[in-house]
Amino acid sequence: PDLLPTCNGEITTMSFLQDVVDILLQYVVKSFDRSTKVIDFHYPNELLQEYNWELADQPQTLEEILLNCRTTLKYAIKTGHPRYFNQLSTGLDMVGLAADWLTSAANTNMFTYEIAPVFVLLEYVTLRKMREMVGWPGGCGDGIFSPGGAISNMYAMLIARFKMFPEVKEKGMAAIPRLVAFTSEHSHFSVKKGAAALGIGTDSVILIRCDERGKMIPSDLERRIVEAKQKGFVPFLVSATAGTTVYGAFDPLIAIADICKKYKVWMHVDGAWGGGLLMSRKHKWKLNGIERANSVTWNPHKMMGVPLQCSALLVREEGLMQSCNQMHASYLFQQDKHYDLSYDTGDKALQCGRHVDVFKLWLMWRAKGTTGFEAQIDKCLELAEYLYNKIKNREGYEMVFDGKPQHTNVCFWYIPPSLRGMEESEERMSRLMKVAPVIKARMMEYGTTMVSYQPLGDKVNFFRMVISNPAATHQDIDFLIDEIERLGQDL
Repeated sequence: PDLLPTCNGEITTMSFLQDVVDILLQYVVKSFDRSTKVIDFHYPNELLQEYNWELADQPQTLEEILLNCRTTLKYAIKTGHPRYFNQLSTGLDMVGLAADWLTSAANTNMFTYEIAPVFVLLEYVTLRKMREMVGWPGGCGDGIFSPGGAISNMYAMLIARFKMFPEVKEKGMAAIPRLVAFTSEHSHFSVKKGAAALGIGTDSVILIRCDERGKMIPSDLERRIVEAKQKGFVPFLVSATAGTTVYGAFDPLIAIADICKKYKVWMHVDGAWGGGLLMSRKHKWKLNGIERANSVTWNPHKMMGVPLQCSALLVREEGLMQSCNQMHASYLFQQDKHYDLSYDTGDKALQCGRHVDVFKLWLMWRAKGTTGFEAQIDKCLELAEYLYNKIKNREGYEMVFDGKPQHTNVCFWYIPPSLRGMEESEERMSRLMKVAPVIKARMMEYGTTMVSYQPLGDKVNFFRMVISNPAATHQDIDFLIDEIERLGQDL
């Protein structure tokens, strides 16, 4: 009750916020300190019982509130720690963090120029720059920042469907033929999720076979499109992946673009994970053909290290998002305002209220320049290659696929000494299946590092090491390998 807007609340407010900032700054410093744990792991029921998290009728003191802040960060996973490799989004960028603090203080909504003048203009400038990097002439087209890659992919499906059958907006699915979409068997589950949400149905998403490196096979795509048309279905979208979640594979975009052109199907590229490589002169060839896409998902909160969340959908044709999504709400989007209405972006979004996600990216881009992002990305890819070279012939390691990784995903099995002499057999497989989960559990209990694992197709659990934190070094990679061996020696 003593904080602003209370009368004479300035002094209390300032010292309270100063204390909060001190807690945050200590956490930031700890995040980069390799002698601290990545995680202070407790089982859910322990954590629930150890503290009182319940909400009460009576207010707590500010001391207790500060204690709540400390406790929350005590058990938070340090996603900025140089040894946290668990997800595609890692690292903690100082300028991005500052931008996030500013965004929260401004606390505005992204629907109109009227209430978010600077942010709306920055979104306009940044999306145009991203489209330019995709290779669309002069950065033409449209786009939006959405709450994540899954929603960006859903936007692409929504817009592709509208482009082919505009009547679906008023009449719904019953008024149009049975649609089918195509994506690789290694693509992100959000393509099916979007189909379910949009009433297209998951059975209407046809999974295309991949080669042993995880890339979509164009001849299989063409065969399945022809097959679908013979059955009377209407192919409306192909979602190619630039940087798959597990293998980090890049689908052959030029061949896919040729097929999409031939059969007049919308080409979407899900570059949520791999889009950042467009910043790198050394690596952007992996996305050759992306300029032919109708839409692109690109998540700067992954490879580029922008704080969560920051995901962009880019669309080549201007005006399409607006006609697909607008509802003309007269209490927000009045047509008789005194400025250029093209800056009122809210009606092309699915959301009404929309968080300001652009400022973090824009401010980081100003601070680093494109070359700074490039250096950061090149470094992460170099670290992945270092890891690959280190383990490809090392005793106790087996690579999941041959050849050096295209992205920072390095997929491998750790083979404990007890399994090294064993012939390929059911028993060996079922024992190997259990190795990665046990090592991961031990990692979390010790709190030293985190790296994810998963099975895929007929392959039993393997580690998927990903690097997107520019704070990581060769020593951190060495540490990870030593740690896996230390924790898996007796299995």
